[in-house]
Amino acid sequence: MAKFKVIISNPEDGTCKVVELEDSRAVPLIGRRIGDTFDGTVVDMPAYKLKIRGGSDTDGVPMRPNVHGGGRRKIILSGGVGFSPKNKGERKRKAVRGDIITEEISQINTKIVEKPKKTVSNKT
Repeated sequence: MAKFKVIISNPEDGTCKVVELEDSRAVPLIGRRIGDTFDGTVVDMPAYKLKIRGGSDTDGVPMRPNVHGGGRRKIILSGGVGFSPKNKGERKRKAVRGDIITEEISQINTKIVEKPKKTVSNKT
């Protein structure tokens, strides 16, 4: 079955939290795409909304948002996720994963987009 490491980043204070999901807890994430939002109850954070920002498979091949599907492909890159050119105009054929989460993915990067509302008590 699937086993994921979900990295949850908080953009407000710059902290990260790692949650490991296995078997039945990981099933709700399979089939989702980069850019999708999901409920935080999957990762034991109720009332939070998380957005999928990327990930990588067991070999370290990164997911790329503009490659459709869930498989691994070799494409020509000139920059962005998976390749950092050293010279201007440099391009290279690199292996990347598609934007759909499958069972081969081992790490999923997420970002908090909605927090629970804090209640203010009026003490008079």
